[in-house]
Amino acid sequence: MIKRVRSLLIVLLYFGALSAIAGGVLGVVANGAGVPLVYLKGTPFTSYFIPGLILGVVIGGTQGFAAITTQRHHPYSTVAATVAGFGLIIWIFVELAITGYSWLQAVYLALGVGELLLVLVLLGVLSPTARVRRARCSP
Repeated sequence: MIKRVRSLLIVLLYFGALSAIAGGVLGVVANGAGVPLVYLKGTPFTSYFIPGLILGVVIGGTQGFAAITTQRHHPYSTVAATVAGFGLIIWIFVELAITGYSWLQAVYLALGVGELLLVLVLLGVLSPTARVRRARCSP
């Protein structure tokens, strides 16, 4: 069971890394790839160059690093995956605050939350097979 959870986490992390790097490249090379510049109004950015770098290098980098460490069973892989999951969630919340809602943001928010839930399973905090026991109250 733990092997399958780890494998699923690795797949999600690699997906997050590849899509963040691709989005970062589109932000840098294609200035947002059609995302209107008006979304950046009121921010310190005049183009998607810096946000693209942040997305590709920081978010994509942490996702990729976490995928590699998890695949290699590194002792700090759960820490790396936690940082990657929270980083993705923070990125999405900031993006929501700046650009507004898009269905794609919901997908990536779910990806970040899913990564964190899988980390909790690997740490033994959550167990997919655990049964909730009701406490018995004595009168």
